[in-house]
Amino acid sequence: MAGRVIFHIDMNSFYASVEQSHDPALKGKALAIAGNPKERRGIIVTCSYEARAHGIYTTMQVHEAKRKYPALILMPPNFERYRAASKAMFDILRSYTPMVEPVSIDEAFLDVTDLMDEHSAPALAEELQHRIKAELDLPCSIGIAPNKFLAKTASDMKKPMGITILRKRDIQQLLWPLAVIEMHGIGDSTAEKLKRLEILTIGDLATANPGLIKEKMGKNGIRLQARAKGIDSREVDPESIYDTKSVGTSTTLPIDETDELNLQKIFRQLSEKVANRLEAKELAGPTVSIQTRSSDWQNRTRSVTLKNTVWKAEDINRNAWHLFTKHWNGEPLRLVGVTVSNVVDKGEMTEQLSLFNFQEHAKDEPILDLMSKLEKKFGKSVLSKGTKLKKSNFDSKTSFSKDFLDDHDHDRK
Repeated sequence: MAGRVIFHIDMNSFYASVEQSHDPALKGKALAIAGNPKERRGIIVTCSYEARAHGIYTTMQVHEAKRKYPALILMPPNFERYRAASKAMFDILRSYTPMVEPVSIDEAFLDVTDLMDEHSAPALAEELQHRIKAELDLPCSIGIAPNKFLAKTASDMKKPMGITILRKRDIQQLLWPLAVIEMHGIGDSTAEKLKRLEILTIGDLATANPGLIKEKMGKNGIRLQARAKGIDSREVDPESIYDTKSVGTSTTLPIDETDELNLQKIFRQLSEKVANRLEAKELAGPTVSIQTRSSDWQNRTRSVTLKNTVWKAEDINRNAWHLFTKHWNGEPLRLVGVTVSNVVDKGEMTEQLSLFNFQEHAKDEPILDLMSKLEKKFGKSVLSKGTKLKKSNFDSKTSFSKDFLDDHDHDRK
């Protein structure tokens, strides 16, 4: 392959595989990692391939999974165990190249172009896969391609323990006949929009009129069309995972909820969680979004972009609740969520002055004047406006999938 050589490493049934490695008696058994089976929110987080053979799948409700296969073994998640396994896996990857981009706790991109003078791509992939299996007793699949999109697509083609090479010249035969929903980056909503344009397959998307795609789908449509053609210029960036774009949380409700007072309480709790996470990361953002899922599984998202950034719970909740009451039609809800997006570091953000916050800034004026005089006399670095030390993600009560980033952050120091 000319140009870049990109690997996508995808650990197979990661949580279940870690448990089977920890307790070999679980190997060969139908195993699922799940939340609380006593509540409706208890869903399958991941399951072994033996469980999948019985029709069990991720996001299936626990009671449904047990009804389908009563012998299914259920285990609660052991996050510290998975985190330790993830760190060990990434240590192996970084022993080959620093060009490792974590995507999540169990997957990564590697740019191995510089290693091709000493290795062939398939041989290197086999060595990596063998080491992870031999040292950690964990299976993985590896996609090999000239760019990230094709590498990610390739790693999904053969599981478990697959190694797949996907070249640009292969996509017309292998990808274009597939339905657009099979393409990474396309969900149900986008697939439905494309269907209305009579674009049903990845090939249809690749060969569609670019003007029509831009008019109907915007920039995202143009990007998806390029991917369908096998074009992806994104570089493997070891730092990119630290660029937080949004902070949010959601909850599945124990019953289909219609009581407005209960929903108001839930939105307040979600807003407080988001505020805590923003505070821990010293972030703020101007866009507040809500997500709802009705009892008939209709997903809806509504958002508002404000003139100023928000990070306090009361501000987040006020805007989230206003969005909700404006758009909710009283239908029973099974899930709600709140997100603040387009976030920036609070130490770097600027705030527009308005009639409402002018007085607050005016109170700072004497202090700012004194700071200016001191800086003129002693230099710019003598003072800076006070900021809090950033808290660890451990304090932020973030989701586990983000907490594992602390391990990578420590590795860089």
